[in-house]
Amino acid sequence: MLLPNRIFPLFVSFLALATAGFAQSATAPSQLDQLADKVEPKVIQWRRDLHQNPELGNFEVKTAEKIAKHLKSLGLEVKTGVARTGVVGILKGGQPGPVVALRADMDALPVVENNTHNLPFASKVKTTFEGQQVGVMHACGHDAHVAMLMGVAEVLSVMKKDLKGTVKFIFQPAEEGSAPGQVGGAKLMVQEGVLESPKVDAIFGLHIRSDVEVGTITYRPQGMMASSDNFKITVKGQQAHGGTPWMGVDPIVTSAYIVTALQTIVSRQMDVTNAGAVLTVGAINGGVRANIVPNQVEMIGTIRALDVPMQLQIHERLKKTATSIATGAGATAEVEIQEMTPVTYNHEKLTAHMLPSLQRVAGTSQVKLTKPVTIAEDYAYFQQKIPGLYLFLGGMPKGQDPATAPSHHTPDFYIEESGLKLGVKALAALAVDYLNNPLK
Repeated sequence: MLLPNRIFPLFVSFLALATAGFAQSATAPSQLDQLADKVEPKVIQWRRDLHQNPELGNFEVKTAEKIAKHLKSLGLEVKTGVARTGVVGILKGGQPGPVVALRADMDALPVVENNTHNLPFASKVKTTFEGQQVGVMHACGHDAHVAMLMGVAEVLSVMKKDLKGTVKFIFQPAEEGSAPGQVGGAKLMVQEGVLESPKVDAIFGLHIRSDVEVGTITYRPQGMMASSDNFKITVKGQQAHGGTPWMGVDPIVTSAYIVTALQTIVSRQMDVTNAGAVLTVGAINGGVRANIVPNQVEMIGTIRALDVPMQLQIHERLKKTATSIATGAGATAEVEIQEMTPVTYNHEKLTAHMLPSLQRVAGTSQVKLTKPVTIAEDYAYFQQKIPGLYLFLGGMPKGQDPATAPSHHTPDFYIEESGLKLGVKALAALAVDYLNNPLK
């Protein structure tokens, strides 16, 4: 239909207003806001209880019991014992539609809390970890993640009859890692079929940040967090007297050349304009006396990458560099690479699709593009199977200098609880909006 020039602008304006009104009514932001306000005190109380009673990865027994009890009280279908201690809740909406998943990690760390902030709910828990007596602390904010997702479950259960599809709540154990030789965390959940029955179409998750101001959400399409791989290089030479090193093959000198050469893999062999990467040798062990050239040296380290092809290239260059230098020195080098965690890769189309939802709940100026980070997150295993979006949520008090904020995984770690409500609103809005308007 053709419209006169003077009428066309009015028609466009009307269409924009009508569309905006439709989107608002479809996602019911006012209802979400009201429900988030109502559940906020519970979320804070849950977080404090979890913080005071932390449990290490694959031992989150009491944490799982609290989660399951809450989800059952809401009328959700609940599965326990997933990937050892994980909990999954399924909320079926009143109308047919897609399936969306929301994930929170449950485990604490072997850290003694300093309680520099004089929290009445600070952790005093002690346990044995790898043969040592350690403290236990939620020093990375997983207590907040669990509390927020419990809050989202309560909010969405109230809206159940209006939901156009199904929401799967995934409470994951052992994000910080499992015991040596064990498969755990997100990887095991995927292997056990957490993304099936019903099959999940998209997954959302977030991580609170102690150095991002409350009220802020940060995101990044593509590589958000790095892959994490461990490596071990065993250099074998020929033992000799330290006074006559020419009688043997020195694996220490050979290892020194290897360490130096490894630093050129990222700086001289990778296209760093594509994505960042890090290769670090963390320990070298070899020899027992000052006057003996040892028979072998072992070195261990980590590889971080924000791009999968770069990750694989680094693996190959590391093997080639170490073995070639060893051969040239008359020694041998055996290289073992243990792939720990993939790249946390935010689906580009899904990120763009859901950005308006985030901007609506937080305000456009408070949703910010962030730099990638070279720490890892096993949420990546979910993203390998289905489109996923992972976000950072501000937990730093307003006005604080980020440089002074206590780091994650430290005894002084602290988050401002006033930021938790935004996390509830963001996850709830992502779920509702995706069910109303799934990615095509």
